[in-house]
Amino acid sequence: MNRKIIMVIDDEDQMRKMVRTFLEKDGYKVVEATNGSHALSLLDETKPDLLLVDVMMPFMDGFTFVQEVKRISMTPTIFLSAKGEEWDKIHGLKLGGDDYIVKPFLPGELLARIESVLRRAYSKKGESDVFIIGPLLINHKSYRVKINDRILSLTRKEFGLLNILARNSGRVYSREQLLNLVWSDDNKSSQRTVDTHIKTLRLKMGDYGYLIETVWGIGYKFEV
Repeated sequence: MNRKIIMVIDDEDQMRKMVRTFLEKDGYKVVEATNGSHALSLLDETKPDLLLVDVMMPFMDGFTFVQEVKRISMTPTIFLSAKGEEWDKIHGLKLGGDDYIVKPFLPGELLARIESVLRRAYSKKGESDVFIIGPLLINHKSYRVKINDRILSLTRKEFGLLNILARNSGRVYSREQLLNLVWSDDNKSSQRTVDTHIKTLRLKMGDYGYLIETVWGIGYKFEV
C-alpha cells in the first residue's frame, strides 16, 4: 500500500520539523514548503494527497494559497493557525478547507483529523462502514464505537443515536426525528425515551459526553 503524501506549508522551521516528525512516525511521507508560493511550485512534482496549510505566512498567505490551489486541484486541505477567531475558521472552510485546527494542538488530534479528512476524500463506496470524527471511530457494520481506542459498550439504540448525530455533525435533530429514525419499529416509545438514552450515552462517553449538545426547545446535535 502506497504511503500518503502530506505537504506541510508553514514559514516556521520548528513547526514544520515537529509536524514532520510525528507524521513520518505515523507512516506518512512529508514534503515541506516555506510559504504558499513555494508550495505552488512543488505541487506538480510532489502530487500530495493532503495539504497542511498555515494561515499567516509571508509572500503568499494560506488563504490566498488555497484559493489558487482550488482552481487547479481538489486536494484536501487542513488549515493550521494560531488565529482561532470564528470568522477565520468560517472563511477558511468557505475557501474549500476540509478542516481548521487552532495552534497549539496535540499530535494525536492532528493525526486523527488527517485520517478523517483522508478517509472522506479517498474512501471507496465499499469502505464507508468506518467513520471517524474527532476522537470517535464508528464502525456501522460491526456496531462498534471507539473513543481514543477505548471501546464503548452501547445498546443498539444508543449506537443508532450516536451514529446518526455524529455522521451529521452540526445538524440539529428534534426528539421526534430521532425517535422516528432509531425507534421506527416501536410505536410505544415516547420522546422522553430519547432523552433517557442520550443521558446514558453521554455517561458512557465519559469526558467526551459534551460532544452531544442539547439544543434547548428543539433536540440534540453532535459538535466537535
